[in-house]
Amino acid sequence: MIQAEISVINKLGLHARATAKLITLTNTFVSSIKMTKGSKSVDAKNMMAVLMLGAGKGTVLQFTIEGDDETQALAAISDLFNRRFDEGE
Repeated sequence: MIQAEISVINKLGLHARATAKLITLTNTFVSSIKMTKGSKSVDAKNMMAVLMLGAGKGTVLQFTIEGDDETQALAAISDLFNRRFDEGE
């Protein structure tokens, strides 16, 4: 199991389009991927659950990833956030 904090840095936060990209990515991994904001933890493979977190710009999310491809999953998720979901902002 690995854990990491990732900040939302894109201008619009985890809106529907960005969340869809995240869900598409997380579903390519077999590992269990959880996201936590404050006291609320959700399955990072569930679009509605992620949207309900209301993670705007500046939000720090805690990721907990467990499984055979956990390292690759964290690297890919971090990369997606660092690229600002390819929104160019």
